[in-house]
Amino acid sequence: MSFFGFVFAAPGAVFIRGIISKEKNGIISAAGPITNIILALIFYIIMQFSYGYLKIIADYGLMINSWLALFNMIPVWNLDGVKVFKWNKIIYFFIVIIAFILIILQN
Repeated sequence: MSFFGFVFAAPGAVFIRGIISKEKNGIISAAGPITNIILALIFYIIMQFSYGYLKIIADYGLMINSWLALFNMIPVWNLDGVKVFKWNKIIYFFIVIIAFILIILQN
């Protein structure tokens, strides 16, 4: 969706049934943002070696995935960031820093 030039993409949420450990919950929650980071890196590489419409598409892929990774790592409410932060603060900050660097690479 796009409202006033701002692109918002949220493919879905993960709900975990049953009782699991804090570690498993953190790993499951980190999987989404890490997937977004991997996709953003792929789009960044494509962007470096392309031109025209493919470069534009790769730029959007980089933008959407890097912002989505960073957004999901906000440590509030039911976002992935809360669960990853409670599990492992080093991994939390690593994911946030990588997502932030990818956002900077857009410009």
